[in-house]
Amino acid sequence: ELENRGVVGREWGGGVAKWKGVWSGAGGQEEEEEAAPAPKKRRVAAGERYVPPPRKLKAGVSFSAAHFAETSYYFEGGLRKVRPYYFDFRTYCKGRWVGRSLLHVFSTEFRAQPLAFYRAAARAGRLRLNEEPVRDLDVVLKNNDFLRNTVHRHEPPVTAQPIQILAEDDEVVVVDKPSSLPVHPCGRFRHNTIIFILGKEHNLKELHTIHRLDRMTSGVLMFAKTVEVSKRIDEQVRERQLEKEYVCRVVGEFPEHEVVCEEPILVVSYKVGVCRVDPKGKSCKTIFQRLSYNGKTSVVKCLPRTGRTHQIRVHLQYLGYPIVNDPIYNMEAWGPEKGKGGKIGKTDEELLKALVEEHRSKQSLDVLGISEEDLNTDAENQDSGNSSECTESVQADPINENSCPAEGTKDPERNETPACTLDPDTNLETLEKTTELGSCENKEKDPLCMECKITRRDPSPKELVMYLHALRYKGAEFDYCSKMPEWAMEDWEE
Repeated sequence: ELENRGVVGREWGGGVAKWKGVWSGAGGQEEEEEAAPAPKKRRVAAGERYVPPPRKLKAGVSFSAAHFAETSYYFEGGLRKVRPYYFDFRTYCKGRWVGRSLLHVFSTEFRAQPLAFYRAAARAGRLRLNEEPVRDLDVVLKNNDFLRNTVHRHEPPVTAQPIQILAEDDEVVVVDKPSSLPVHPCGRFRHNTIIFILGKEHNLKELHTIHRLDRMTSGVLMFAKTVEVSKRIDEQVRERQLEKEYVCRVVGEFPEHEVVCEEPILVVSYKVGVCRVDPKGKSCKTIFQRLSYNGKTSVVKCLPRTGRTHQIRVHLQYLGYPIVNDPIYNMEAWGPEKGKGGKIGKTDEELLKALVEEHRSKQSLDVLGISEEDLNTDAENQDSGNSSECTESVQADPINENSCPAEGTKDPERNETPACTLDPDTNLETLEKTTELGSCENKEKDPLCMECKITRRDPSPKELVMYLHALRYKGAEFDYCSKMPEWAMEDWEE
């Protein structure tokens, strides 16, 4: 019923969230609630809990100044970092939750956090049901219940390399995207994305994504400034009138002659963002041509004729020439031949476990765009579809994230009781017994936030670069090209 109505759904426990929602089709846009007169309450039986009717959603509203003002950046060690901030995850009650208590939903579907966390969050005013603070987690959920969870959000660092504007006119903006930056909000990323940085630092707003690049892929990225331009170029995409040209550096001596790979590709995990060649996968085609060889590695031109997730990377791995520093497809977890010819020798579950363990041992889970909490949560067993690595494909994008108001603003739909920041020395057991809450002041540290208690190793700038670059994007009316990356020069050495 919720999907038929176009209502957003949200996995929202423990600060780890995953969307299956309504995507407006425009980069950097999300649904917002439309202000409407408060509906008259219907009569309910004695003891029955009233549930207001669902609010209207106003589609296609761009990220605004309030969204951009949620937090700020700072730069350290060659990295762009986001200061932690408070954020609201919102959802209407999912069909399978109806008739279950809120406590039961948390205990079965959001096990990334102990139940003590949710009890403490309720005490702190972080959990709201139909905009009223949740006082009793044993409350039984009903259809159309609207829930809001305020969390302390941390984003992984990305490269501090600036976004270069390659071209801009009244119709389009073309940028040279640095590696490690997602195009739009997804998974754990929101402010550390191309859409947010362009809006906050270049005053480029209301942009529509025309095509997308994997988070670790750099290069030419194009946005339309209007819906009309977006539709016109989308038509060219459907008619296969656009040409994409990539360049990469791979392990070994790639053949001198042209190589064509048409192996079908299957998604193994949306959560971790892993694909492999499989007969049950989607059909695709990539043409490869070697440009140079330095005795150890080869620079290869790639011409994808389809747009599957990780297509170039998976095809190169299958051919036995993975990208030199690919954090997924050039790992020992794939076996002694690293997936060449589709030889893996593991089940998908064993492969995913091995990949995660390999990155965990290197303290590099952030390179995959996931955290320990992501791995612990059971939400993926219920809803798949959001790749934590923010892989970009031609499908709809899970970014319908409704923000909490910026500092100094009020949400007319919210009860005025604030969700507070507590004394940083307070533990969960103490909070469960506490009735008086502190004031909302410190946004950098939060006593309920597990991330605040963890010290993570920062990735080096080198770890945030993958040797795959979108060199050229050509259509009937345009031809945009970036400079060849330094690592793609013929005489370059590691």
